[in-house]
Amino acid sequence: MSRRLSIVTLLIVMLAGALPVAGQGAPEANLIDACVQTYDPEANYFPEQATVEYASGFTVEYFNNYKVVTVPTAWVGAEEAFQYVLVQCGTPAPQDEALAGLPVIEVPIQTIATMSTTYLPFLDQLGLVDAIVAHDEFDYINTESVRARADAGEMVEIGSGPTVNVEVLLDLEPGVIMTYGIGSADYDSYPTLTQAGLPVVLNADFMENLPLGRAEWIKFIALFFNREADATAIFDGIVDEYTALTELAAGAETRPTVFTDSAYEGTWYMPGGDSYAAHLLADAGADYIYKDDESTASLYLDFETVLNDAAGADFWVNANGFWFSPEDALASDERYGEFAAYQNQRVYLNNQRMNAFGGIDYYESGVAQPQVILADLIAIFHPELLPDHAFYYYQPLFPASAE
Repeated sequence: MSRRLSIVTLLIVMLAGALPVAGQGAPEANLIDACVQTYDPEANYFPEQATVEYASGFTVEYFNNYKVVTVPTAWVGAEEAFQYVLVQCGTPAPQDEALAGLPVIEVPIQTIATMSTTYLPFLDQLGLVDAIVAHDEFDYINTESVRARADAGEMVEIGSGPTVNVEVLLDLEPGVIMTYGIGSADYDSYPTLTQAGLPVVLNADFMENLPLGRAEWIKFIALFFNREADATAIFDGIVDEYTALTELAAGAETRPTVFTDSAYEGTWYMPGGDSYAAHLLADAGADYIYKDDESTASLYLDFETVLNDAAGADFWVNANGFWFSPEDALASDERYGEFAAYQNQRVYLNNQRMNAFGGIDYYESGVAQPQVILADLIAIFHPELLPDHAFYYYQPLFPASAE
């Protein structure tokens, strides 16, 4: 009798709301491994939400059981925004006419196909590498956990552009295929993927001109896995470190002049004065020679113009990633020897971390950890501020410069 009474009492307590019943009511945290079993239209299924602070390339609007993610400008000159409706699995898709025709993706997704290495370090930071089932080209992967997965045959190579392997992706059925667009039918994969009915999402992280803005795309990726809380915690830590380093560099007594990159087939693609690279240089306490330019994209300059403008600059960074000695620079063009930065052995390359196929990690994991890039740059321009710093991405073209 006492056992029967205890069961009845427990049921009464549960129905009264003193104890949670599985599948009912609002969850205390985002669901990351399961779908809703009993849908409650009044419940908020996303108690952990992301706030976008630095990035300008995506927004997210939350509703009780779905999120609307918008990428307003997926590439330079894009004339339309791309939107995605992320619906908590186990709940109904919205019937709002304003959302009619938009791609609907059930979240949390469990698998993803990636078509840029810049997504990989974010997935690594979030502990989601095992969700990657395909990638466009393995050769350029630097993220160690993803490289190990590829080498173990746990991922499939799918190629890129209009010839992307649609058949393989149809078999894999990934929750999302994340790619990018440049507005060219000759290079973009997303039209082919969309036509095949696959769940393709455009990521525009490369459009951000602020280092922290680009790093904040960890939140964009996290949205599809309901991992907003993890992404926010990781990003907040990055902001704290980056801000502290910026404040350190701001206290430097001098601001040395600097220029970047090198000529390619007759054109010197120099970062605009409001670009990602320019902001890193400014935050590191350097005086970029084209800082007064207002563009976020590259400047198309000829060799003579750069030589005239940068001949006396104190430092030269991000030169050709396939130079490994001073002789390599002169073999490309003897005029490189006319720059004061070359003559004074103040040339630094961002190719210290390069894989066997020529993939430079600066352009991969550097996106996800700009504070590490910033520390390297401060150590180059103001070594007295970080006397014990060990370079992570950079190395001197002249070995003597490291002493």
